[in-house]
Amino acid sequence: MEENKKIENKNLELYNMFRSVPENAKKEIKAGRLKGMTDVNPMFRIKLLTEQFGVCGFGWYPEITKQWLEQGADGVISAFVNINLYIKYNGEWSKPICGTGGSTFVAKELKGLYTDDEAYKKAFTDAISVACKNLGMCADVYYDKDVKKFETKYDNLDNDNSNKNKDNLHITAEQKAKFNELGITEESAIAYCKVKNIDEILKVTAEAMIKAKQKRVNK
Repeated sequence: MEENKKIENKNLELYNMFRSVPENAKKEIKAGRLKGMTDVNPMFRIKLLTEQFGVCGFGWYPEITKQWLEQGADGVISAFVNINLYIKYNGEWSKPICGTGGSTFVAKELKGLYTDDEAYKKAFTDAISVACKNLGMCADVYYDKDVKKFETKYDNLDNDNSNKNKDNLHITAEQKAKFNELGITEESAIAYCKVKNIDEILKVTAEAMIKAKQKRVNK
């Protein structure tokens, strides 16, 4: 049973590393059908991909497999893009991580029909974000109910006694020292994990951050 828990934890390594989104990368959607929901700056995903896997084209890359237009109601036309996202992880290239993105090419507005010449570019960006979701990227934005589950289920994987003090779930003094050794500042860690102070960072998250930083340092 313990072995299965450790395997599950390792399988979630990238997911847990990518799940958080800093407030400065978020934007509330002000209009349309998604009004009130949260959008994520697409460059934040590019930064995470580059930070973890390397320069685009060398450590990761998207491949467009299809572009097409679909006729909708009242003269509206939508543009769609299919991509395969590839990442190099532990020295090995992944199988294709698929994503489909869409954007409005011809929109019906109050003054009439409007054609957006950047529709394919927007659809491509959207497709990357869809593919990245499969890696757990920005998961807390899309699955906020999992945040509490994450605390109670995955931070306690190596702890048989679930009634132990909750402090055992959070960052340790050794991990803080490792942060300092690797140049991970308290301010950047707080911003990355969306917490008020460093002591609120979960232990498993701190461990994932340390591993990622060590991997970059050793390259």
